Amino acid sequence: MQPPIILSSLDVERLERLLDTAPATPASTALRAELDRAEVREPQDMPPDVVTMNATVRFTVGDGGPTLQRTLVYPRDADQDAGRLSVLAPVGSALLGLRVGQHMAWPTPAGPVQVRIDELVWQPERAGELHR
Repeated sequence: MQPPIILSSLDVERLERLLDTAPATPASTALRAELDRAEVREPQDMPPDVVTMNATVRFTVGDGGPTLQRTLVYPRDADQDAGRLSVLAPVGSALLGLRVGQHMAWPTPAGPVQVRIDELVWQPERAGELHR
């Protein structure tokens, strides 16, 4: 069972445009499924503990696995060395729309992994950056 997710209408609009031009891959198909099942809210109505695009999040992968901090970005801005994770990366799609404390299993080439949101370090909407 997948946990409920909340997405900003601005993020949904931009991600749909991205997916309309991206090649069909397992990652793009998974992201499209996430968009289809999400509760969508206006940016100013986003809860302050939800992972949105350009948010910086601390999360744990797997039981007892590493705790990582990454900023969730669009593919063109991804940079592993700078801690910027593409929303089209398997764990990137898993993070989008989750709230602090939520977790979900996400498929990877090596099999499903559990991803848990530990802390939302920074969220654009919470900082008043509604049109980033």
